Amino acid sequence: MTKPTKIAKYSEEQLRAKLQEIPGWYLEDGWIRRQYKTDGWPSTLLLVNQIAFLSEAAWHHPDLSVTWAKVTVKLMTHSENGITDRDFELAKKIEEVALWRPEAGAALEGTPNKFVMSGGQ
Repeated sequence: MTKPTKIAKYSEEQLRAKLQEIPGWYLEDGWIRRQYKTDGWPSTLLLVNQIAFLSEAAWHHPDLSVTWAKVTVKLMTHSENGITDRDFELAKKIEEVALWRPEAGAALEGTPNKFVMSGGQ
């Protein structure tokens, strides 16, 4: 059996630069984090399930904090005790899917509800 390959961790300076690529995500206590606001419990559960699906498909699992109208995502590569490309790739995918809306004039109308919104730190 082969030994798992070490994955390169980002330094704090590298992290700050890399976080510029995904607005809304920030570094706190050794994790990259993002807060999403929703219009209520049903949308919160939809968002949590969407994150769970992406995470399981990627085989990389975030920590989530879930309340009535808010979801906070925390990513860190546990095996490396730090932030790696795995975290950034999953963060980008979560961001892309969570905030996706049909384009104006497209065949899909999109929900008239607020649904999932970018949250503050």
